[in-house]
Amino acid sequence: MLQALKRDKAFYGYLLRLTGPIALQNLITFSLGLIDTLMVSQLGNNEMAAVTAANVPVFLLISIVFGVQSGVGILISQYWGKKDLTSISRAIGVAAGLGVALALVIALALFLWPVQIMDLMSNKHHLSLLGAPYLRVIGFSYVFNMLSSIYVSAQRSVENSSFGMKLFGVSTLLNTGMNYLLIFGKLGLPALGVRGAAIATVASQVVSAVLCIIKLTRSDGPYRLEIKRIGFDLPLLKKITSQGVPSGVQNSIIAIANVVVQSNINPFGSDAMAGCGSYSKVEGFVFLPITAFAMALTTFIGQNLGAGQFDRAKQGARIGILCSMAMAELIGVALFFLAPYAMRLFNDDPAVVAIGVLLTYAGSIGTLSVAAVLMYQAAWSALSLAVCALKQH
Repeated sequence: MLQALKRDKAFYGYLLRLTGPIALQNLITFSLGLIDTLMVSQLGNNEMAAVTAANVPVFLLISIVFGVQSGVGILISQYWGKKDLTSISRAIGVAAGLGVALALVIALALFLWPVQIMDLMSNKHHLSLLGAPYLRVIGFSYVFNMLSSIYVSAQRSVENSSFGMKLFGVSTLLNTGMNYLLIFGKLGLPALGVRGAAIATVASQVVSAVLCIIKLTRSDGPYRLEIKRIGFDLPLLKKITSQGVPSGVQNSIIAIANVVVQSNINPFGSDAMAGCGSYSKVEGFVFLPITAFAMALTTFIGQNLGAGQFDRAKQGARIGILCSMAMAELIGVALFFLAPYAMRLFNDDPAVVAIGVLLTYAGSIGTLSVAAVLMYQAAWSALSLAVCALKQH
């Protein structure tokens, strides 16, 4: 193992420069949901449980965003390695048309039938009614998030991973301020509760998307977007979907599993639902470094494959897998011992904390296997073997 990790400083320096901004970007993006959870939890356990249940179908939208982002990111990494700049611009245009169309269809379904969709996952109709105003609005945030995610993925693939960190930093600050104003009704604004959290998220994503569109259309770089390139170039669409569909399906499998788990948790009441929601936020936070490493690995392998440096791509995959598994071991140990303190950040109700701690203890055992799956998935996807990654699930 140690022999496999022996590389020159320049190699690790490049990986660190790529991974660092991605990790910060993921932390900022994750904090959007975390801020919603922290503020909504102050409204009560029922509100917290309702938003937790509402976020389960929202994960389907996240899967679509991730799938399109992954597909176009892998292609752009390879084009960048080949220095095929024209294809980069075309890929962004096709991904934007495909992604926005898919996200809009799902967002409209959530808007039109929020209660019915939540009732599929819960036998507590009063929570469906409570979470419906949130679900009706939050779906549209991912239509705008699709645009910004595609552009951030393109920037990362051409070795400008710091852009996403800056963009989502602005978005998070805006979301935090608007959450406070709209959830609790400050500065003369109405107290909108859970619906206020959704409106704040949509507004922050609109600002991010507008900034990206301005940058895309005015840039002179390889990622410049021309309106005429937004459409469905069939050959390029096939390439994007060949990578993106397996990645999206992988996440959809997780979403379906979450629906099954959530439907079994819901009968135990709002305390169990709130505890599960708190645990999911803690789990998401502790896996941020590994997720960032996986995203950086995909970009690294794609670029080197495009440039024909196959040995370097293989070495990067090996090192990424070993490093992530080492990080996972440390994360699992820390998660086990810090579980009670982490749960109290979201809720001080003893019943909710106890449930969250129990879930965290169970989750800490599986960190190593989850890290290995994420890294193999990233490596296979970058090698244009996304179907292999899908079969692993």
